[in-house]
Amino acid sequence: MIRRFWPILVLTLFLGGCGIFGEEEDETRDWSAQKLYAEATESLDDGDYERAIQLYEKLEARYPFGKYATQAQLNIAYAYYRFDEPESALAALDRFLRLYPNHEATAYAQYLRGLVNFNRSRSFMDRFIPTDKSQRDPGATLDSFNDFAEVVRRFPDSEYAEDARQRMFYLRNNLARFEIHVASYYMKRGAYVAAANRANYVVENYQRTPAVRDALEIMIDAYTRLELPELAADAQRVLALNEDTGSLIPDPQDLEEKSWTRDLWDYFGLDQN
Repeated sequence: MIRRFWPILVLTLFLGGCGIFGEEEDETRDWSAQKLYAEATESLDDGDYERAIQLYEKLEARYPFGKYATQAQLNIAYAYYRFDEPESALAALDRFLRLYPNHEATAYAQYLRGLVNFNRSRSFMDRFIPTDKSQRDPGATLDSFNDFAEVVRRFPDSEYAEDARQRMFYLRNNLARFEIHVASYYMKRGAYVAAANRANYVVENYQRTPAVRDALEIMIDAYTRLELPELAADAQRVLALNEDTGSLIPDPQDLEEKSWTRDLWDYFGLDQN
């Protein structure tokens, strides 16, 4: 008799144990969209980004067409950004920009996309040890520049435009300096033609950046080593002319330490249309 009921007893204990030792019941199961949004936003404000993300995701899954869904998409992108999940943040922002291209918050979404890319290449150690950002892969830098350029182009009167302009200036300098690092590497390896070409690219595409002086100096050195005195002399004349006219500008110390108030569209020679 005992043997007959032993399997049933084991099964009963196992099923009961699932409720005791298994996953806890979801406390948000009966929450309204308003409560989910309020709790998620409170977590976001408190810096509990992981919980905010979880609650916003539940809100979007349960109430995809509710009045809180649109704002939740933006908030979850910001939470991912602060939680160091840049790829998830970009995915959320791309979805928002695709679904709501003319929404009143589109300028903010585009600006936030620029911020995500602006910080995407930072390593953990960068937070504690200053490093030269221009030596990294320029992919995220270029993405960020294009994001901020879109803010300035489409939303020139928005509250995000001025900061976007300043960051564009900083990023453009970094892109130019990256090319200088590559050209310097070629010089060290004895690849003088490649170094001269890379430096010439800076002169042609990144005018009015601090890197132009370095580019011209690399061109002079490379052409001299290649025994091309005429090209070296041309680069030297361009360098002297720029020095005489004051066209060579100093290297800014830091984005936060400068106040760039000029119209950067004219400065960069970009088309505003």
